[in-house]
Amino acid sequence: MADTDQLATKSPEVDAAEQQQAPAASAGGDAMAQEGLTMGEHCVTDRPAPPGERPTGEITKLGGVDAYIAKPNDYPHSPSKLLLLLTGGTGIHSVNNQLQADKYASEGFLVIMPDQFDNDPAPNTTTADPATPTETSFISRVKLGAAEAAKSFLIDMWLARHTPEKVLPVLRRALDGARDEFADAVANGQGVYAAGYCFGAKYVLLLAAGVDAHPEMRAWWGVGGKPKDEEEGGAERAEAGGKEPLIRAGAIAHGTLVTHEDIASVKAPISMVCVKDDSLFPNDVREDGRQALVQAGVEHEVEVYPGVPHGFAVLGNYDDQHIKRSQQQAFGQMLGWLQAH
Repeated sequence: MADTDQLATKSPEVDAAEQQQAPAASAGGDAMAQEGLTMGEHCVTDRPAPPGERPTGEITKLGGVDAYIAKPNDYPHSPSKLLLLLTGGTGIHSVNNQLQADKYASEGFLVIMPDQFDNDPAPNTTTADPATPTETSFISRVKLGAAEAAKSFLIDMWLARHTPEKVLPVLRRALDGARDEFADAVANGQGVYAAGYCFGAKYVLLLAAGVDAHPEMRAWWGVGGKPKDEEEGGAERAEAGGKEPLIRAGAIAHGTLVTHEDIASVKAPISMVCVKDDSLFPNDVREDGRQALVQAGVEHEVEVYPGVPHGFAVLGNYDDQHIKRSQQQAFGQMLGWLQAH
């Protein structure tokens, strides 16, 4: 599906500093180096939570991995589908991320949101203060610039600790645990669905590609040796053979650290929420990837949202009405895609 630009005025909440790029440190031997991309302020900062809303799920263990679980009110009396929700840098203890999981659960998905960072969320993970003044003195701006440079360095060091070779084994353990505990939801959906925001978007793309998509993927996912017997389950055959995606369908919003190869390797139906002129998910990466999906015949949709900051689709309270409407529209896009597949 072609991109759709929606007419809107530029939001005053878009901070140019949030769109800057800085060289990201890459782990030695990581063949999927981050190619100079890093994460922005919205990837590590929560907006204030919507007033009056409280999370209703719980944090438990899945395959030895901490995970926030949100269930539909009528589960298990009514059938549900399993949704893997992957967050930005703020992780599973973020109230907004938990509320996001609850929203999907209220629409009938049994949501697992694993701690893909292994109790190490992005440094300086904070809640944005809407009262912070926008006008500052020259000296204050100099101090702020130094603080931002230090934060950027810490984020890059954090990214070096959370590469695919570290994150993917965590996700596999969590999914293995979910397949055991919520086998009914997996069976009902004929597989696992996935939604990813910011950092988590890249991993939805990797799962949508399958274990043979990248040279290192089989080792990162923990697959090796001889193929398993063809009589075994579909998920196990996919991991053994590597030709099939590891999820049934996926939806992502304003991905970070995403490469053209990540998108071009996708085999499962994919929906992408993108920000217009987003330096953290550049236009050429998005467009080249979309063209690759077209050529490969992979079902997809790409919607480009103007006048919103990177990270806008993550649940949170904004004063800007255009951002609020866009956030609701993005959720509807992702939810509708997952429900339709």
